[in-house]
Amino acid sequence: LCIVTPCRISIDLAENILSTSEFLRKHHCDQCGKNFTQSGSLKSHQKLHTGEKPYSCIQCGKSFTTSSNLTIHQRTHTGERSFSCNQCGKSFVQSSDLTVHQRTHTGEKPFRCDQCGKSFITSSYLNIHQRTHTGEKSYSCDQCGKSFITSSQLTTHQRVHTGEKFHHCSGCGKSFSTLQTLKLHQKTHTGEKSYSCDQCGKGFITSSNLTIHQRTHTGEKPYSCNQCGKSFNTSSHLTTHQSEHLKKHQIHTGEKPYHCSHCGTSFSRSYSLKTHLLIHTGEKSHSCTQCGKSFTTSSNLTKHQKTHTTEKPYSCDQCGKSYVTSSYLTLHQRTHTGEKSYSCDKCDKSYVTSSSLTVHQRTHTGEKPFSCNQCGKSFTTSSSLKVHKRTHTGEKPCSCTQCGKSFTRSSSLQMHQRIHTGEKPYSCNQCGKSFTQPNGLILHQRTHTGEKPYSCTQCGKSFIQASCLKVHLRTHTGEKS
Repeated sequence: LCIVTPCRISIDLAENILSTSEFLRKHHCDQCGKNFTQSGSLKSHQKLHTGEKPYSCIQCGKSFTTSSNLTIHQRTHTGERSFSCNQCGKSFVQSSDLTVHQRTHTGEKPFRCDQCGKSFITSSYLNIHQRTHTGEKSYSCDQCGKSFITSSQLTTHQRVHTGEKFHHCSGCGKSFSTLQTLKLHQKTHTGEKSYSCDQCGKGFITSSNLTIHQRTHTGEKPYSCNQCGKSFNTSSHLTTHQSEHLKKHQIHTGEKPYHCSHCGTSFSRSYSLKTHLLIHTGEKSHSCTQCGKSFTTSSNLTKHQKTHTTEKPYSCDQCGKSYVTSSYLTLHQRTHTGEKSYSCDKCDKSYVTSSSLTVHQRTHTGEKPFSCNQCGKSFTTSSSLKVHKRTHTGEKPCSCTQCGKSFTRSSSLQMHQRIHTGEKPYSCNQCGKSFTQPNGLILHQRTHTGEKPYSCTQCGKSFIQASCLKVHLRTHTGEKS
């Protein structure tokens, strides 16, 4: 007769637990201390430390640590999507993607942050979110040192250096660095706007744009400045606002830590340097689908596209004038308040915008960072360079709708149109005579003041304008026009 005592059961159970824990520790990573139940899982994990990716795609050359990951990737080339949602019919490459997608229908968010209570659809999203609390940025670019929270963000960033754009639009041929960006772009061709506001019915291409729009109804401004307490409805608006604090600090200190390796121009913000570099490369990757015009930034394209729709949603409550963007409205409102927040520390002249101050400061430094690649002539602003280049190409894009005459710049067209309208907005405060151009008024006012600023170096005779002096000089040289 075998008698099993409670003591014996406890010993057996303890031995069983011990042997199980020893089994779990059997497959142990020496580099990070992580444990695995299977040797295969340990081997796959160790490739993260060694960087080994032995499985390569024969179509695009991308490499993977496991054959299963390669198989999943190859479906992006074949278009195979075996897992379909029974609610909306959307298909996916792998079953795990389908499981995650189905949570968008059920609203299930099983992974919760224990610090702020925010919930997420996947554990990976939770892990990424938790890094916003810890400040951890484990993935660094070996070219510029910039750090990122996720490896995918690093991969996308590295394409800035390599110029890689694997994803091509079959509709217009435009290329993109990420598949997600391509998908968003394709919706501009199809007109698809999957996300609608339940209050006003307005449609949006992305859920994030819908979320931002809904805040115009709720008044929610979840992003607050830690310096002045001002709140914003988007993180990008907060970032722009915070840069104004930084900019004001740097205006006083003169600090400009970001330098252009091509021309040596310095900038106070990394984003300003990045935008500036596009001038040297000539890259304009954001194109308008209606007229084909290209832009260096997506924000400039968005502003331009509103010129086709004539949509000007931002109105001044003082004069009723409307604008394409809220930033243009803010600048306009300063014409009513007289606010000029940006002052030159050399001559005390003030400006409405920081960009106007930057251009002005070049009159003190003599800096002309924008050079013509055909004749080498330099300019203080990119717009001046753009107008100058038309003297080489002969381009005159600004045409008069009444007589068809063309001009290289819009300001010249505006002055020309006054011939047709009879408008003379520049009036003499002494005799009331009016002029179509400001320089015409300046010349006229000299008849009252007697000012003759152009003098002949040979005989000392003075003239009201340079052209009169030029004609006079021919009397000395004998030149006949």
